[in-house]
Amino acid sequence: MPSARGTLPWAPAAAHPQLLAPPVAAAVGAVPSALVAAIDDPLADTAAFCAAYDVAPGSSANCVVVAGRRGEVTRYAAVLVLATQRADINGIVRRHLDVRKISFAPRETATGLTGMEFGGITPVGLPQTWPILIDPAVLAAGPVVIGSGLRRSKLLVEPTDLLALPGALALELALPPAAD
Repeated sequence: MPSARGTLPWAPAAAHPQLLAPPVAAAVGAVPSALVAAIDDPLADTAAFCAAYDVAPGSSANCVVVAGRRGEVTRYAAVLVLATQRADINGIVRRHLDVRKISFAPRETATGLTGMEFGGITPVGLPQTWPILIDPAVLAAGPVVIGSGLRRSKLLVEPTDLLALPGALALELALPPAAD
């Protein structure tokens, strides 16, 4: 039966900095529950990862970087929702950031500003001035799998540790499930 741990051999993240992007390795001490496991790079995307490693999609959280503009000012934020959800970027997130236009940050911008690989972006180690918006379903999910900053590994964390990160805030982000 799929679970948060799946079939991966998890180990303390702080003891394996080679499996973390540099900004994540520098910040992982702020997430005492963080465990890390190596994965096959081509399996980093959520659906493939969950299927290959028997991880429950409801125990996997996706982090995206958004860029919002008001006038000449661009604001960045991280948005964290369960893999089974979609975030209301154009409504809730746009209003929370008080921006007129918002979109996913372009790949080059997201990777350049975070120092992380696309497909491995995580809230751990982000610029401290960025808001980290976390859907309450993530906080209620129990241990969750998130990125490590690299595509070749994943972190398993207690979501309450994520809420303690600088700029972290619980906010109802998820869109209602689509009607069939």
